[in-house]
Amino acid sequence: MKSSLLILAIAGCLALTLTFLDLNVSEKAHAQSLSNDLVVHEWGTFTSIAGKSGIAVDWRPLGGASDLPKFVYTSADKKGWRGSYNDPGKGRVAKVRMETPVIYFYTAREMEVDVKVAFPNGTITEWYPQAGWANARFESGINWGKIKLLPNETPNYLREVADSHYYPARETDSVPIQVCNPDKTKIEKEKFLFYRGVGDFELPLKVRLNGGKVVLNTIEEKYSSKGNPGRNITNLIVFENLGGRIGYNFVPTLSGETIVERPALSKNLTQVFDELEKALVTQGLYEKEAKAMIETWKDSWFEEGLRVFYLLPRRTTDEILPLTVQPRPQQTVRVLVGRTEIITPEMEQDVRKQVGLLRSTSKEVRKEAQSNLKRYGRFYEPILKNILESERDAKVRAQIQKLIEPS
Repeated sequence: MKSSLLILAIAGCLALTLTFLDLNVSEKAHAQSLSNDLVVHEWGTFTSIAGKSGIAVDWRPLGGASDLPKFVYTSADKKGWRGSYNDPGKGRVAKVRMETPVIYFYTAREMEVDVKVAFPNGTITEWYPQAGWANARFESGINWGKIKLLPNETPNYLREVADSHYYPARETDSVPIQVCNPDKTKIEKEKFLFYRGVGDFELPLKVRLNGGKVVLNTIEEKYSSKGNPGRNITNLIVFENLGGRIGYNFVPTLSGETIVERPALSKNLTQVFDELEKALVTQGLYEKEAKAMIETWKDSWFEEGLRVFYLLPRRTTDEILPLTVQPRPQQTVRVLVGRTEIITPEMEQDVRKQVGLLRSTSKEVRKEAQSNLKRYGRFYEPILKNILESERDAKVRAQIQKLIEPS
């Protein structure tokens, strides 16, 4: 009897001890959750070109000169410093260029976090600071591993004399970060994590011209807003710059097929900046982040041409670019802007004319035509492919094929 009572007493004490330990563990976890003030914000752009059907066409999204500083890493050089833009992505044909996603961190205390971004249907082509990779072929994503957040430091960041799209992204209140490269021989500090890439995936918006109207629609049923609010495409801006004259039309939310008039060229850039900044802030970016994003891309987003900007649904962003941060942030905001370029009849007409002039007997005329074609930059090849779809003249087709073929 005494032994039974002793066993019961020991069991009771053990149960109380375990309960006390469980409370301690629970309180510790609760305290840790309260001390986690980490906030993560990200912005970036997906650029595509709409074909005649409205679906994104294949193009060479890394054509042309680089607009990044030389200290940015590229997949052409595993060891580091970039000397040229001749990386594997330049000649690659893809549907989407992922431009300048940057990830900001906010916290009041120094801490370490693990960060990686998967990119299952794309390839990372540029990044900074140095990082590891998901696999040896530089595909499927980017993994920075453990980085340190330094809220009490004000580092001197790397900067070159020449201007670049890269630097305006630093103009925020985010905390500095510190990354040790994989072989631990170099410490790099920056205001954000930066990466770029190219990919073959469908963006949710379908854009096509029908006479003087722009027809907007979702690519798939899953992107429809009907009964699926997490898939809403919002804050669409149909923008045009024609010879320096500016116009835009704003569409708050896409619901089924929406037809928008081609913009009247009666606005100015300040107005469209304000409209876009308001949309970015509404989606959760801080005001300085929104301004930094617009400042980064204002010379490219608003160059001559007709295009549509829109905010990707958050769920779509998370599917295209799954982001993992450990410990888990208190808040994560991701705002990716879709940019769809529209090949206009005026562009096709001009390119047709320049292609014809390339057959001129005059060397000067041919030279000028080549220069005029180069004005279309990375959109030059898609325009030629668009023309090729309907061109019947054998000589013109042969000339276009020659221009499209990589040298």
